[in-house]
Amino acid sequence: MSVMLLGQALRGCLGTAQQQLGMGAVSGARTFATALDSKQVTVEVAPFKTHKIDGPSRTVTTNLGELAQLYNTMYKMRRMEVASDMQYKAKLIRGFCHLYDGQEAVLGGIEAALNQQDSIITSYRDHCHVLTRGGTVAQVMAELFGRATGATKGLGGSMHMYRRSNNFYGGNGIVGAQIPLGAGIAFAHRYKKEPQVCVAMYGDGAANQGQKYEALNMAGLWNLPVIFVCENNHYGMGTAEWRAAKSPSFYTRGDYIPGIKADGMDVLAVKQVVAYAKQHALTHGPIVLELDTYRYHGHSMSDPGSTYRTRDEINSMRQQRDPVERVKRLLTENGYPAEEIKKVEREVKKEVDEAVEAAKNAPLPPLDWMYRNIYVDPSNTDMRTVQGSYLTPTFDRSYKI
Repeated sequence: MSVMLLGQALRGCLGTAQQQLGMGAVSGARTFATALDSKQVTVEVAPFKTHKIDGPSRTVTTNLGELAQLYNTMYKMRRMEVASDMQYKAKLIRGFCHLYDGQEAVLGGIEAALNQQDSIITSYRDHCHVLTRGGTVAQVMAELFGRATGATKGLGGSMHMYRRSNNFYGGNGIVGAQIPLGAGIAFAHRYKKEPQVCVAMYGDGAANQGQKYEALNMAGLWNLPVIFVCENNHYGMGTAEWRAAKSPSFYTRGDYIPGIKADGMDVLAVKQVVAYAKQHALTHGPIVLELDTYRYHGHSMSDPGSTYRTRDEINSMRQQRDPVERVKRLLTENGYPAEEIKKVEREVKKEVDEAVEAAKNAPLPPLDWMYRNIYVDPSNTDMRTVQGSYLTPTFDRSYKI
C-alpha cells in the first residue's frame, strides 16, 4: 500500500474511531501523528559550496517524527529567547544578554547529527545549547535571573552556562576563546581513543582572530577530530562581514583545512553537512563549516540591531527564510495534524511561562558561594558587602541552598 493510501486509510479509521468512542480532537490528532511519525520525507537542500573537499548529497531523507522533534526543540528555543527579551526589558534580567532567535536551525541541525558523547563549545550566545544538552528552560531562565537554581547556580549568568555531564563546555565570554579550547577537547577525545568529535562554534566576528589560525594549524598537524563551525550571521556586533573581512568566504579560510558552506537557516541542510563533517573529522581530521544564518535581535540586548541594517532586511529574513517556520511548513505539507502542532506550541508556551515565574521566586545564591571553586579554605578572611560591612564566609564545597 502506498504512503498516500495508508494516510487515507488512517484518516478514515481515525474518523470512525472518534465517532464510535467519542474521542476528542486532540487525542485523535496524537493517534494520527504517531501513525505518521515513520512517514519518510525527502527534500532537496540548497547547494553546498566546498573548499578542498567533495560535498555531501543535497538529497536529505527524514521522517515526520524527526521533523516533529526538531520543531519542538526549535520552537522552544524561540519562545525561551523571546521571553528572555521581555524579562530583560522588564529589568528582571541584567547585564550582558545575547539572544539566539533566528539561528535555531544551526544548533538544531548540529545536534541532530551528533550524539551526547560528542562535545560542543561555543561563544557567549549559549542559552539554547543548555536545552539541546539535556538542560531545561527553567534552568536557563533561573541562570539569567542570577538564581541559585540556574544552569550554573546563578554564578555564570547569560554568557557562562555549561553542562559538563553532557559534554557542553560553555559559554565563553572572550571572543574566539572557545576555538582553541575546542581543539583541546578534540585532542582529549583522540587521546582517550573515543570515537567522538568536538564542535567549536564561533561567529563571523571572531573569524579573523589569530588564535583561530593557531588552533587550525595545531588541529591540522595532529589530525584532531574537530569541526570548526562559523555561524555567519553577517554582522560582528554592528559591523557587516564585508567591512571586517577581506575574504568573507569563511569556509575557505582554513587554507589547508577543507571547508563547506551550507544554508544555516535550513535545519536539514545543517544536519546533512554536520553528519558528513563528523565522518570526515573522525577519519581525516579537522574541517571548517560556514553556516549562513541570521540573528533577529541585535548583537546583545544593548544593541537595537537596526542602526546598521534596515528593518526591511530583518522582516524579509523572517518572512522568507525563518528556520522554525520552515520546519512547520514541512510538517503541514506532509500531512502532520495541525492540532498536534498547536498542542506542542501550547505546551512549550506553558513551560516557558512557568520557568519565568519559577525564576522570579527562586533564591539568590548565598554569599559564601563566591568562594566556591577556589583551592584554599578562605578561613580568617572577611568579605566586604556592598553596604560597606564585613562578614566572615563559611567554606563548604557543596552547593546547598
